Amino acid sequence: MKKQGRQVLMGFFYLEKIFGKQRARKLRKKLDRSRLPKHVAIIMDGNGRWAQRRGLPRALGHRAGMESLRTVVELCLELGIQVLTVYAFSTENWKRPQEEVKLLMDLLHEYIQNELDELHHQGVQVRAVGRLNELPSRAWQEVVRAMKVTAANSKMTLNIALNYGGRGEIVDATRRIAELARKGKLHPEEITENLFQEHLYAADLPDPDLLIRPAGELRVSNFLLWQIAYTEFYFTRVNWPDFREEEFLLALISYQNRKRRFGGL
Repeated sequence: MKKQGRQVLMGFFYLEKIFGKQRARKLRKKLDRSRLPKHVAIIMDGNGRWAQRRGLPRALGHRAGMESLRTVVELCLELGIQVLTVYAFSTENWKRPQEEVKLLMDLLHEYIQNELDELHHQGVQVRAVGRLNELPSRAWQEVVRAMKVTAANSKMTLNIALNYGGRGEIVDATRRIAELARKGKLHPEEITENLFQEHLYAADLPDPDLLIRPAGELRVSNFLLWQIAYTEFYFTRVNWPDFREEEFLLALISYQNRKRRFGGL
């Protein structure tokens, strides 16, 4: 079944490659490489809908989404985008059917096993944010291995949000700050936005410049709530498995056509 599923996907990908590359070449001419975002965040949404519209199992939709992630990582490396944060599994995703949850964890394990050597070779640092200790041990071990192997890499950061929720991150940061205050190491008047930022999961990463949400949904779904205060949003009806070079370039061009004021005039 897995072999047949991959053959079906390869057929879709072959057609997409033929037509998408031609459109992407035209878009590249419009791209200003001096004005690219440093940090792009993506809510990888629409895998199940992509599969259902084609009469395929949802599992193949999730697998197809892995191909889109591979494409976007390659483009970020090529264009010099420093950080890519992807929403892979939210704290709310545990509510999905147990079979689908297991599939997503298996795909996480598979992605790391298949891609880690190449990511490491390309200088990508793999990181993960979320309540990682609650992940199944098999998936958690692969995530830890990926982070250890690539820890010294600096060309690009691939930041994977796993068992992640923006509200949960804020709660966890508040707990750490409250514990410091309880121990007498911090006074309430010392709590500032900068101090709070220091207690988030990935405090050293810059806030996202651009947040991309595929699949036609117009919400942020509890993703990076603190960090996206001044992030530019890009929404598209294209489902994540169809989000390839052309779509990524369209998002970047849209970003470049905006004037970021950060609350000023």
